[in-house]
Amino acid sequence: MAIIKNAIEAMEAVMTPEQVSRARAAAEREMLAIRLAELRERKGIRQSDMKAFSQTAISKIERRKDMKLSTLIDYLEGIGMGLEIRVYPKNAKGSHKSQTILKV
Repeated sequence: MAIIKNAIEAMEAVMTPEQVSRARAAAEREMLAIRLAELRERKGIRQSDMKAFSQTAISKIERRKDMKLSTLIDYLEGIGMGLEIRVYPKNAKGSHKSQTILKV
C-alpha cells in the first residue's frame, strides 16, 4: 500500500490543485460502481435476482458514474440495505461535526 500511496503522491506533485481535485472526484465515482457491486455480491444476490430492475439495468447502474438518489435508494432496497447521507464541513476548525441529513 505504501508503494501506491507514494505513486499517487508523485503524480499529484506534478498536477495543479484543480487537476488533483478533478482526479480525486473521478476516482470516487469509479469507486461507487465497485462498492455497489461488492455490496450486492457480499449479500449473495445476483443481478438477475433483483426484482425492481432487470439484469441489464443493474449492470448499467453498477457502471454508472452518476445516478439519481432515488435510483440508488431503490437499488439498495433491492439488496436489503438502507442509505444514510452525512454532511460535514470540509475546512472544519473547531468542533464542527458531521450530521445526518437523510436516512432511508
